[in-house]
Amino acid sequence: MTTTPAALPAEHPLVSGLTADSPLLNQYRGGLSAAGEPARPQRRPVWFQRQAGRSLPEYRKLREGTTMLDSCLKPEMASEITLQPVRRHDVDAAIFFSDIVIPLRLAGIDVEIEPGVGPVLGSPVRTPADVAALPQIDDEAFAPIVEAVQRTVAELATLGPEGSAVPLIGFAGAPFTLAAYMVEGRPSRDHMGPRAMMHTDPETWHALAAWAAEASGRFMAAQLRAGASAAQLFDSWAGSLGREDYQRHVLEHSAAALGHVAGLGAPLVHFGTGTSEILDLMKSAGADVVGIDYRLNLAEATRRLGAETPLQGNINPALLTADWPVLEAHVREVVAAGSGAAGHVLNLGHGVPPETDPQVLTRVVELIHSIAYDDAA
Repeated sequence: MTTTPAALPAEHPLVSGLTADSPLLNQYRGGLSAAGEPARPQRRPVWFQRQAGRSLPEYRKLREGTTMLDSCLKPEMASEITLQPVRRHDVDAAIFFSDIVIPLRLAGIDVEIEPGVGPVLGSPVRTPADVAALPQIDDEAFAPIVEAVQRTVAELATLGPEGSAVPLIGFAGAPFTLAAYMVEGRPSRDHMGPRAMMHTDPETWHALAAWAAEASGRFMAAQLRAGASAAQLFDSWAGSLGREDYQRHVLEHSAAALGHVAGLGAPLVHFGTGTSEILDLMKSAGADVVGIDYRLNLAEATRRLGAETPLQGNINPALLTADWPVLEAHVREVVAAGSGAAGHVLNLGHGVPPETDPQVLTRVVELIHSIAYDDAA
């Protein structure tokens, strides 16, 4: 059972007010000021999934000779990578540079990111004995994460307008996605292993998913307490599930992960890919904001979730290589489609492709910032 989280410290950017009235937080709260009054931010907020990383030449240079997971656990490097897109693109939030399997590494589990493959575990987790043998993460193991967040937050305080700071978003992988990697031992196209385990050995599945929820929830909590102003739970593979399987075998564990941070006062985003048919369930897990992938028009998402639900998304990443008039028209359509929601943070409907021209992202940010709230079309 998740315990009630301790309050954020007085020096936290949300508590001190440095990020509380940022455009991002305003829209995550559904167009409300920190005092709870209706308010429009000075510009439309935008950030990009995977903005900290592969598309930036400065990132590739910094990462030379360092493995992915090692770079996540070097506080100075992780902080610098997190900051790079904020400086370059003028986005309205930093997303903490890390990986969803970092909690596994911190717990002492043999896992590595193989280039061109993805997360690979030394031994899959498939039996009751495998689950029982999983180690628990000591709070001290999060020390490099805490240091990286603190470094980043201190620098972000110098990048916002006077008297404010650019907010940092923490993140973690949702229990299903994390557990799916653990069962398969590596990336999978159909996730047959975890999908089968839910039915053939539900007790083991729920024990594994509960372990993953604890790991992800504590990972998010460490980031928020260290200074992140919001957090996102990212379910890469939930779209492989039917609605009934998600409701019976996954929802409670996503709720448990979010429960670790639900009482901190920071907005919580729940995002998955291919999840159009379970958006309401994802919201019910405890999300304040629902991320929408590129497959569903935002106006339809609002119809399904209700106008009171703030949305995040959903520029199609495939159009980042299109001619500018095509991309500009698409961005304006996304802005217009999201105008019926209580709040809307522009983002991609998935992540930044590694071949993306960084100048295109900067131009997209400039376009979004130029669209006034009374000129959505």
